[in-house]
Amino acid sequence: MSIIQTPNGYTLDNSGTRHVVDPVTRIEGHMRAEVNIDSNNIITNAVSSGTIWRGLEVILKGRDPRDAWAFVQRICGVCTGTHALTSVRSVENALGINIPENANSIRNIMQLSLQVHDHLVHFYHLHALDWVNPVNALKADPRATSALQQQVSPHHPNSSPGYFRDIQNRLKKFVESGQLGPFKNGYWTNPAYLLPPEADLMAVTHYLEALDFQKEIMKTRTIFGGKDTHPNWTVGGVPCPINVDGTGAVGGLNMVNLNQVHQILKDTQTFIKNVYIPDILAIGQFYKGWLYGGGLSGQNVMAYGDIPDKANDYSAANLMMPSGAIINGNLKEVHEIDLTDPEQIQEQVPHSWYKYPEGVKGLHPWDGITEPDFDVSSAKGSKHNIEELDESASYSWIKAPRWRGHAMEVGPLARYVIGFAKGDKEITEQINMVLKTLDVPVTALFSTLGRTAARALESQWAADKQLYFFEKMMTNIKNGDTATHGGEMWDPADWPKEAKGVGFTEAPRGALAHWIKIKDTRIENYQCVVPTTWNGSPRDEAGNIGAFEASMMNTKVEVPHEPVEILRNLHSFDPCLACSTHVMTEEGEELTTVTTGPIGS
Repeated sequence: MSIIQTPNGYTLDNSGTRHVVDPVTRIEGHMRAEVNIDSNNIITNAVSSGTIWRGLEVILKGRDPRDAWAFVQRICGVCTGTHALTSVRSVENALGINIPENANSIRNIMQLSLQVHDHLVHFYHLHALDWVNPVNALKADPRATSALQQQVSPHHPNSSPGYFRDIQNRLKKFVESGQLGPFKNGYWTNPAYLLPPEADLMAVTHYLEALDFQKEIMKTRTIFGGKDTHPNWTVGGVPCPINVDGTGAVGGLNMVNLNQVHQILKDTQTFIKNVYIPDILAIGQFYKGWLYGGGLSGQNVMAYGDIPDKANDYSAANLMMPSGAIINGNLKEVHEIDLTDPEQIQEQVPHSWYKYPEGVKGLHPWDGITEPDFDVSSAKGSKHNIEELDESASYSWIKAPRWRGHAMEVGPLARYVIGFAKGDKEITEQINMVLKTLDVPVTALFSTLGRTAARALESQWAADKQLYFFEKMMTNIKNGDTATHGGEMWDPADWPKEAKGVGFTEAPRGALAHWIKIKDTRIENYQCVVPTTWNGSPRDEAGNIGAFEASMMNTKVEVPHEPVEILRNLHSFDPCLACSTHVMTEEGEELTTVTTGPIGS
């Protein structure tokens, strides 16, 4: 037994019964969670592990910087375009390349489209089943469900009892067939589920509606980016020329597809207003007493900011999405972020399966090293069948990034806390609306429920901003400005012998940055620090735990062998382990052969 007090305020006690969740499903990538639960069913120790490694950063060494975006967007199968955008920005920052206003508007529309799409898919198809019981929906009265929807969303066009009866019959056939698909192996008898049958049926119906509508949202990125999920990007602008002369030229933007985008943006606003926001508020009414999972959100949060109003200006004042860092819960002081400062951003590896040179505790990403050192000799079990990790040793393929030595939470909740602290009018009004509707204090914001609500609110914010930039672009076009690409500094002959840059964005999951070093027109070093690296980090040199681990601490688990509460807390971050775990030799050679599954399988 050991009891440890961490510097960031958590008492870790591993004397309770150890429970392992491996793999954590409904996420991108491979993840393992281990917790100790005491006799009162309270989590007293939490361990989060990224359990698979892969490589994309290091294979960029020696390549043309203008090609980096095409490689790094393959880091993930979900947040592809946002990695490409961040990569392009890093090269533009290094080489001093500017982009036209139309390119900035299109980039923002594509990035905001990803925000909306990712949040929508995350809630309905990855996270909702932690709160919604589809089996219980079979008990619902369709008339009562219709009345509930008309109460929470009076403008939704599909609200008749017959509509819900049809959905219920489809669901019944699905369940009776035994082919439960995503509903299989759920803890559907667990008392942690609190919704009445009618709310479950309404939510399952919207699960299906969102599944159908999300493909419409993707068309925006396809039209502007040429394809999706791996849209085309280019240094100096965007790949799509604007042709509004009526010719409908192939490969360009004409009034037909611009009008199509405009309609999708308006439909997106409507879906969020009539479905997503009402569902969050309706479900939140039944769970507003379940205020676990806040973790670091009430202590240390960070956002780089994003969505520049004017092109080529990435200062905090020009970013529509908030930036800054809050430390120790002091909402009265928001610190500025400088991604070029080695004193601010460092990655540590004392509990990661990597090694640094002797005496080096942390490295700024420009000087980052990714050298594997897989050692589980102190864990219980064998190398190929780990029964229990040893958190006092190395236990994850994720590094431990820190801002001025602090473990930080990033993501929609972090952005909204920072916006709230800065007095952002739109964000403050949205937060106050939720707090008033649910009749909860502002402290309820610092919870898994708050994290889930922040995503919905941000999707509404992003949908509104998409239309802002669309109208801005159309005004430029009407005034004769159709430029979408800047040509300066495109020729490597014009580049300096050495250059370095950093590109950043706010991905749906949180703060994302790519750091690049260029020498003799080729990439000398390239490092990414992604949102799940921040949130999913293991312990650091000082013993601080990361956001995932902090969110699980002190949570009550109704049925320890059915830990739906663990899934609620972890899923609220929308983990992307695929982004956060990369490694390969400099030569790109195979290091070893592994089974690409979770450790222990």
